[in-house]
Amino acid sequence: MNVSINRIRAIFMKDYKEFSRNYAISTMVLLPLFLAFMYNRMGADTLDMYMMPINMTFAIVTTFIQCCLIAEEKENNTLRSLMMSPATIADILIGKSALVFAITAVIVALTMYMVGFSPSNLLLFTISLAISTIFYLALGIICGLFTKTVMEASVAVMPIMLIFSFGPMGLMLADTYPILGMLKGLPSAQLMLLEEHSRIGATADMWMPLLIISAWAIVALVIAIVLFNKRTKDD
Repeated sequence: MNVSINRIRAIFMKDYKEFSRNYAISTMVLLPLFLAFMYNRMGADTLDMYMMPINMTFAIVTTFIQCCLIAEEKENNTLRSLMMSPATIADILIGKSALVFAITAVIVALTMYMVGFSPSNLLLFTISLAISTIFYLALGIICGLFTKTVMEASVAVMPIMLIFSFGPMGLMLADTYPILGMLKGLPSAQLMLLEEHSRIGATADMWMPLLIISAWAIVALVIAIVLFNKRTKDD
């Protein structure tokens, strides 16, 4: 499959202009920063408090913005035209994901700085963050394909925010409600588990969370590509 840097750049710049013009979308990047600021004022000193702004960034920024950009294309009836252009699926998905990936990287870095969080293994944690970003980007694409307007996209992201951002908090009740133990398999929970293993020097155990996060990302990405190809042809 051919990938054109010029086409990717053109799609990237188009999304950047739409993102900068739509304040309802662009201002969402401030919410994780506000949360990180409040946690900093509260004296964040636990892993749960460190990770919450990061997981919120993935839901509020990564998935939400990606979903809205796809939904806006559908609302303006330009997604079909984009598919009929010389741009390949790879060009479109990479171009539409590059902007959100960059925004996510900046916001995650800022939230970590604001709450004073320093990963025990920076390289491995950075890799896990990058893979997590790909997973949430894929979720954004999937949600965007099932919505027709930006307003619908805002609603569609709510379950993702509740499950993936606040899911790890449910583990605190796992002793009382054993079924909540299933939440341990969430990428957000695995991200916390990776850091816990890293802190105690359990090197051998650090790779399993990374593999689980990667599995989530691969499955979500495959589903997103299949649905994208199918939906754009059906519309």
